[in-house]
Amino acid sequence: MAQAATPPDPLTDTLAAAAPALDREVLALATQALACAARHAGTAPRTLGVIDYSQPSTQPRLWVFDLHAQRLLFEEWVAHGRNTGQDRATRFSNQDGSYMSSLGGFLTEEPYVGHNGYSLRLRGLEPGFNDRARERAIVIHGAPYVSQDLIRSQGRLGRSLGCPAVRPAIARALIDTIRDGAFLFAYYPDPAWLAGSPLLAPDCGEPDARLAAHGTGARHAAAN
Repeated sequence: MAQAATPPDPLTDTLAAAAPALDREVLALATQALACAARHAGTAPRTLGVIDYSQPSTQPRLWVFDLHAQRLLFEEWVAHGRNTGQDRATRFSNQDGSYMSSLGGFLTEEPYVGHNGYSLRLRGLEPGFNDRARERAIVIHGAPYVSQDLIRSQGRLGRSLGCPAVRPAIARALIDTIRDGAFLFAYYPDPAWLAGSPLLAPDCGEPDARLAAHGTGARHAAAN
């Protein structure tokens, strides 16, 4: 569960109704961070992705919303890093070579074809928590270890090197839906991150050049 109750918000209420399995307080933090990121970038992303790493890997814990239509597009399993935990995530890092997942807000960037097939680069927006995501090659990609069969056989999903990996069958469709300027929010009730996140600060933090630098890409995505 998220840490504190939040006041009513029309967007949160509508998205919560579309995704009743998603903790409303986690969703409220995601929409708060979304609004902060959009303020600094000078644009509004067309899609919102929410990962709730407080849920076990055996449960769908990735939700993707169309913010224009305010409807749910995907509800999926997602893997975490091998050093982040077994079935449950417990540890997070921004360090290269940690093989851990990172928390906070990201903007999606360009897709590419690499070692894991069709993949999507992520730009972390939170200094100290996820701003090394791109240099760490933390990307969204499909992986065969994200499957119902693996959950049945070993009681959890397989684990990545820190990437939010998804089922191969939906990877391309999901990536093409959120590429080029979507906002992705990865949650866990980590006290240091909750206290230090610039996107969750009461005043939305000071303007950050790294956020503003993404305005062009996000505007291009919103126009498509």
